[in-house]
Amino acid sequence: MTDEPILVLAATGGQGRVVSAALLGRGARVRALVRDPGRSAARELADQGVEVVAGSLSDRESLAAAMNGVAGVFAFTTPFEAGVDAEVVQGREILSAATKEGVPHLVFSSVAGADQESGVPHFDSKARIEAELADGDVPYTILGPTYFFDNALGGAQRILGGVLDLPLPPDRPLQQLARNDLGAFAAEVLLNPASYVGQRIELASDAPTPTEMAAALGAALGREVRHEQVPLTAIGNPDMHAMWTFLNGPGYRVDIPALHAAHPEVRWTPFADWAHRTWATAD
Repeated sequence: MTDEPILVLAATGGQGRVVSAALLGRGARVRALVRDPGRSAARELADQGVEVVAGSLSDRESLAAAMNGVAGVFAFTTPFEAGVDAEVVQGREILSAATKEGVPHLVFSSVAGADQESGVPHFDSKARIEAELADGDVPYTILGPTYFFDNALGGAQRILGGVLDLPLPPDRPLQQLARNDLGAFAAEVLLNPASYVGQRIELASDAPTPTEMAAALGAALGREVRHEQVPLTAIGNPDMHAMWTFLNGPGYRVDIPALHAAHPEVRWTPFADWAHRTWATAD
């Protein structure tokens, strides 16, 4: 275990929170970059012993200051606030800061399928960042999460009303990932980097079909939930339309049995277990 802290970028976001928690659970020192240290989520991190620093994913100087003296960095970028070009700029600023500070290991959370020339805008922007990482001088590992279980929460009211809306055929498996599994895997990579440097690893916990997802949600809620297939033509957002077109086509390609066998240290979460924990107390 290193004495230097591990920096988690966007530490109050969905991915940053679980990575920070997993690192803390393994006794690591954690430094967290957040936009507003005064927010409740940031104060909660500080209360857990995390060193909280202010900064922005697009501000090289604040990134470099946060990266000073760290053992590793968990990096995350997002296109969903300012667009895919802004996301690529974030990636460049992160890499520039990491190069300046001589960061010994940078773990970049990309997306599964970014290496498939999918045509999905937010996959392609991450592919551009991956390419610049590979061409740079900073030792790196790329993680490629699949679709998160938690994405179902965006349709929570419909699910509580008995309908799971998904633009997939009922029998089409969808590879998905529990956020806690991402946190556990990222912590392992950050704490034992030698085995992972230079690798690109895609991650999935389970691959239920929409019918199986609806059944699991129904079992958790104690009432029927049925899958309703949303037509692709009903998806107006071009990025989301491209993503669901991809998922109806080639889709993710994680070898889930091989991944789980190679990493038994992660308690890979079945969708049904996540559904039970998340929805069993829902009204």
